Amino acid sequence: MQPTAPEFLDVDGISIAVRQQPGKAPGVIWLGGYKSDMLGTKAETLADWADRSRHAFLRHDYSGHGESGGDFNEGTISTWLAQSLAVFRQHAKGKQILVGSSMGAWIALRMAQELRKAGDDRVAGLVLLAPAPDFTAELIEPTLTDTQRRDLAEKGFFAEPSEYSDQPYVYTRALIEDGRDNLVMTGPIDTHCPVHVIQGLADPDVPHTHALKLVSHLPADDVTLSLVPEGDHRLSRPQDLELLVRAVETLVERIR
Repeated sequence: MQPTAPEFLDVDGISIAVRQQPGKAPGVIWLGGYKSDMLGTKAETLADWADRSRHAFLRHDYSGHGESGGDFNEGTISTWLAQSLAVFRQHAKGKQILVGSSMGAWIALRMAQELRKAGDDRVAGLVLLAPAPDFTAELIEPTLTDTQRRDLAEKGFFAEPSEYSDQPYVYTRALIEDGRDNLVMTGPIDTHCPVHVIQGLADPDVPHTHALKLVSHLPADDVTLSLVPEGDHRLSRPQDLELLVRAVETLVERIR
């Protein structure tokens, strides 16, 4: 199917691109990764599934990503979380399954926390792919080189080549400092819903030990962990996409 045309939601003066497919509950909400967009392979696979199954599907681009406005380098976890919550509150109807990829898994976990705190219990399931919660503190800060630390102090950012884009990945001091205010793996994480974690064992960006650590912080919830041999960070091979759809379908059946 062709992607639906985006509509735009103003969030704190920034135009956030949103695509929604109407359908029955539970709906599925896609939360992409760092510097990704809502037209990637996994999101499109879920859009096709939603069209076939007639379930609602909602996705958006964070500021500085894809079709949304704003400057990527001004984004932080708090910024992108606020935008995701605004999209959820504006467009989501009924029970929802949050599907978060890489950084999107961090956003999904924070959304579940913030919505629950506000008395909104509509998050009924989480599917987390190559989850990277707390990546600024857990995966970036411990490995910073002297040069990168100097760039952060003097320039306010450092850049490194990306395997996924011609443009380098930029990490700002604001992103790293804000990340410390959004940490989730500091104690038990109570999502109050079933969680399915899918992690590749050949992921060069987020080691599988990070997913295991996340699972260890989810003791109160029903957690499924799928470790994918030879799976990389993208998890976009046909067999990976089949596993993603099965994970969503299993949660849908449980929530009905």
